[in-house]
Amino acid sequence: MVGFYELQLVILVSACLFFLLIERHVSSQKRALAKDHDPDRLENGGSTTPINALDTLTRRYLVVYAIVMGADWLQGPYVYSLYREQYELPERMVAVLFVTGFMSAGVTAPLVGVWADQHGRKKLCLVFCMTYLFTCFCITIPYLPILFLGRLAGGISTSILYSAFESWLVSAANGLTIPSSDLSIIFGRATLVNGFVATGAGVLSNQLVALTHSFASPFVASGALLVLSYIAIKASWTENYGGGGGAISLGNTDPLQLKRLAQAWRIVRGDPLLLSIGLTQTCFEGSMYLFVFLWVPSLQEASVTFPAIPLPLGYIFSSFMVSMMLGSLLYTAICAWAPGSPNDSSLTLHAKLSSLVCAASGLALAVSVRSPEEATRFWAFCAFEACVGAYYPVQGMLRGTLIANEHRATLAALFRVPLNVFVVVSLMTGVSSARQAVLSACSLMLAFSALMTAFFVVRRTEAVVLPEQNQHPA
Repeated sequence: MVGFYELQLVILVSACLFFLLIERHVSSQKRALAKDHDPDRLENGGSTTPINALDTLTRRYLVVYAIVMGADWLQGPYVYSLYREQYELPERMVAVLFVTGFMSAGVTAPLVGVWADQHGRKKLCLVFCMTYLFTCFCITIPYLPILFLGRLAGGISTSILYSAFESWLVSAANGLTIPSSDLSIIFGRATLVNGFVATGAGVLSNQLVALTHSFASPFVASGALLVLSYIAIKASWTENYGGGGGAISLGNTDPLQLKRLAQAWRIVRGDPLLLSIGLTQTCFEGSMYLFVFLWVPSLQEASVTFPAIPLPLGYIFSSFMVSMMLGSLLYTAICAWAPGSPNDSSLTLHAKLSSLVCAASGLALAVSVRSPEEATRFWAFCAFEACVGAYYPVQGMLRGTLIANEHRATLAALFRVPLNVFVVVSLMTGVSSARQAVLSACSLMLAFSALMTAFFVVRRTEAVVLPEQNQHPA
């Protein structure tokens, strides 16, 4: 079966390169037309930031993003196998370790968002490099208390990774008056870069394990990348804050920022549109995190050769990441060619895409549950990862447009609280015989999220002009 997965990887990479060449050709033509006809461009008398400022921001963000995500993805294929096979922990204990990480992320997510807004997004990103480096160190020591300590640090790191980095980019783009259409391009490019990096990380981790005969070796390589990312952030990023940030006194009487969190919750509670976005994040990213835990045993269960012939997890992981790149390319193509006025553009289009992505991902997981065939499950998982590739730029654009800057990281982190609760509850039941039930529940949740997004977000955005959304009340 090793030959099967290698062949699928070659097919997926070939398809990705083909569509990438087409996308590059189309994008170059569109940029040439925009340069001549876009009235917002400086050379045509507009007030938009010069293209070299956009290129500089894109380069600074994507270089750091590529290194950081490379460090993260190196660990992806072998977290479960390290705990379960090399350290010989019971599957229930492996689930508890995963749950510990998600509980840590859930508890710290609101505080991380507040600290990013108040003390600086760059500063929190530097903290991420240190806490995730500590996580890599802990996971290489097969002593249960140290492993739990590593999962706690990993949860904090995950909260920072998925709130502070995006918030830094959106705030930096706003500071340069970069329009939302160009910001969506950066999000699309980030997802594409993420796919390339993740694909390479999967192959590299597979080779490292083959050379060292240890599932811990990818985590050592990940630590080296985290040191590099710290240096890159320190050297190239400038600091930015949310509302009231940068002026915190040492005598602050609310170190846990409970008042700020309460204010952020009032904003979300009073706006069904933001509640729908939070629901989508909970359903989709919760399903994605559960998928991280479940894809290895699910494919092993369907394999007719396992355990006599181990599955090539690194190559399978790379196939998933190439699928994610294909989803990102599809997103970019849709944004480039979708009809409509500039105002109807981004907001309504991305709301519709969000609903479609949730529906397609739910269908993919349903197929994986219904089919006992290894190849069918593999391709269903590839389809789910393609949806992941479209989800991140879609949701990043919606959050960047609909959430005010002063609360962006706080709200993004606040949305992660129900997400982590969902994952924790599912993992505590989602082992062995309950595995398929968890995937089925994820499929139903994604279908529900698709309907909610279509009803609340799409209908609301069709009646709203884009510039008004950039001034969403805080």
